[in-house]
Amino acid sequence: MKPLSDDEFTAFIGIDWADRKHDICLQGAHGERREFARIEHKVDAIDQWAISMRQRFGGPIAVALELTKGPLVYALQKYDFFVLFPINPATLAKYREAFKPSRAKDDPTDAEHALELLMHHRDRLDALNRRGVPMRTLLHLVEQRRRVVDDKTRFTNRLGYALKQYFPRRWSGSTTRTPSCFATS
Repeated sequence: MKPLSDDEFTAFIGIDWADRKHDICLQGAHGERREFARIEHKVDAIDQWAISMRQRFGGPIAVALELTKGPLVYALQKYDFFVLFPINPATLAKYREAFKPSRAKDDPTDAEHALELLMHHRDRLDALNRRGVPMRTLLHLVEQRRRVVDDKTRFTNRLGYALKQYFPRRWSGSTTRTPSCFATS
């Protein structure tokens, strides 16, 4: 897929996400006026908003947000007229700090900052690849497996440390030995 130029986008949107609501700042491709909106974090509210964006602007529409995964990203990925551009949260925080030395966070302003980064530095941002439901499910399962393995390692290390405290002679020889009751095959 070839990258789209600025002239090919009909609108630009910056989204600051939250658990219960999402703040949005949008600007048409040929307009200078910015609009602010807020939508609830509900499937039907996101769907209704997305459909209204398609009716209003057509497509494609460039969207900047701080996420690469999660419910909002998955909800927006199902629409082929959105092109999602994830922005590193640290980048957005530094951009905010440049204009607000107090570091005060304001969701509508963060949405506007995301929009500005998208409009002025899109050549440095990579569009998010669309992934189907099976791939997203697989990635989620791989993440869960990694967490379980990390938890097992952490618990084994903590238990080994506790055993060393209670039985210093038994465990003083080696720091890498796993108790036989925790050995895996």
